Amino acid sequence: MSSNLSLENELTVTFLKQNFDIGESNEIESFKQSVANYVAIEQCVAVLSDYQADKSYIFAGSFGSVFGLSDKKMVIDSAFEDCIFAHLNADDLVERHILELNFYQFLKNIPHEKYSQYSTFSRIRLQKEIEKCRYINHRTTYLKTFSNGSISLALCLYAPSTDLKPRQGIDGRIFNIQTGEVVEAAQYNKNAASILSKREIEVLQNVSKGYKSEQIASEMNISVYTVRRHRQNIIEKMKVTNTAEAVKTALVMGIISL
Repeated sequence: MSSNLSLENELTVTFLKQNFDIGESNEIESFKQSVANYVAIEQCVAVLSDYQADKSYIFAGSFGSVFGLSDKKMVIDSAFEDCIFAHLNADDLVERHILELNFYQFLKNIPHEKYSQYSTFSRIRLQKEIEKCRYINHRTTYLKTFSNGSISLALCLYAPSTDLKPRQGIDGRIFNIQTGEVVEAAQYNKNAASILSKREIEVLQNVSKGYKSEQIASEMNISVYTVRRHRQNIIEKMKVTNTAEAVKTALVMGIISL
């Protein structure tokens, strides 16, 4: 299983396993109409994800042709738009998934009434350049939140980027829609680091240096058995299949550094 699939599994667990059984409506019909009107003007692609029903409503303007989407609305039986993800650069997609997980954790530290005041922004490469379109601007906003903090509706927007300057990374950021203020990465990287214990982070940092379990045990003055137990815990907590994937994911999330 790749890091990308592991992160998609984590997104599934995070969003679909929320507590929705509180008798509140997600008001999806009114949001569907608003999103359809927006796409008709902007000619972008919008994905309205219903986590409660595990469905997505995709509204495609003329830009939808980049993803092989016709100029109309479609419904898919998944809260995640894999039909679009398949057209995006795999490394950039990993960063996008991590940004969304960090976004979710960041919002959990503020009142749920303010969730809709924040959004993510990233610039993602297409897997293949199509009609001179190389980069896509991507945004995620959570439209509907229940009183218990569960997020029921999310909106993802895809539009062509006018910034064609090559550089590494997706320029991912979280910002306040009302003020334009960008949230410092340190605020949500702290949330990402809470996934692992301090000792597990130390073990993973040593793994990233290419150290074997015996070397890590000597470096940390612990037994090889304890190192191996930490490595297994890391794999389970990060929902990856090996420590190499864990290192790659942790580097992108800012949990460890080179």
